[in-house]
Amino acid sequence: MKLIIYTRSGIFFPQKRLFIPVRVYLINNLLYLYPNGYNISMEKLSRFVKERRKRLGLTQEDLSFKAGVGLRFVRDLEQGKESLMIDKVNQVLSLFGHELGPIPIERNEES
Repeated sequence: MKLIIYTRSGIFFPQKRLFIPVRVYLINNLLYLYPNGYNISMEKLSRFVKERRKRLGLTQEDLSFKAGVGLRFVRDLEQGKESLMIDKVNQVLSLFGHELGPIPIERNEES
């Protein structure tokens, strides 16, 4: 019997009958695991960038030029693409006086 089974919706440990919900991706023979809250963070980031851009009266093209990134990157960022280069994200965020960094996850006392 396998010790660990990877599915698209999580990891299953048959011996312990334990299922951990995560997003599982196999890319170039490397396994990537993303906690389920990962999408929520990308939604917050994309919404933040889009709102700030609009508040400053910038088009996506203007933002890409000022940040030194491609227009396609700005579009992907605002649409919440899950695999973006952190250094490029920081180039965009620096225009708004922000940068990516570790943030503690709020957890319930029960879990």
